[in-house]
Amino acid sequence: MQTCSRKATLRRADVLRRGLGSGVALVASGATLGALAAPAAAAVPDVDLSYFRLLTAAELLKVDFQAKALANGELDAQATRVVRRMRAADRGHYAGLAALLNGGGETAATADDIDFGYPRGSFDSQDAIAKLGWKLGTLTLGAYLGAVLNVQTPAARLALAQIAANEAQQLSALAPFARRRAIGSAFAPALPIDSVSAALDEYES
Repeated sequence: MQTCSRKATLRRADVLRRGLGSGVALVASGATLGALAAPAAAAVPDVDLSYFRLLTAAELLKVDFQAKALANGELDAQATRVVRRMRAADRGHYAGLAALLNGGGETAATADDIDFGYPRGSFDSQDAIAKLGWKLGTLTLGAYLGAVLNVQTPAARLALAQIAANEAQQLSALAPFARRRAIGSAFAPALPIDSVSAALDEYES
């Protein structure tokens, strides 16, 4: 695996059990974050917090992947623009999830908490980058749909559904580079939390 050894490794089970991190950079709009923080008025169910932690880890992985993809010089100008837009959106998703965790009395994990690793050759070409980006995007979309199905806080379900819609847009934008169809199945699969957690383990160095 290609790894970045500067960071302390965070086991996926730790992400599911608790939130970690020393701070949160909130980059979404004030109105959006206010809506996401709405569940703070009531106790947030444990199942909701588990999903927020898992989705936070997934967004951190995507942003880390995108940063590496942009840094290695293999992307053409059009692909670079797409990945930059994806990274901006995923940073917004992270900020919203951090707000949800804060509303539940927890602090979100940050990039400094997780040491990501990738299969060898993941960044060797634009095709390889697009293929892995598609895999991560599909996994994350399935994770959000599973969360929408199981999360109990109504305001959080709406926010997660909105993020899922954006994740689907990202896949559509990435499709030409990954040699995939821009419009897929009429009913995208919702993934259970254990399956998502196991899949994320592949990127743990």
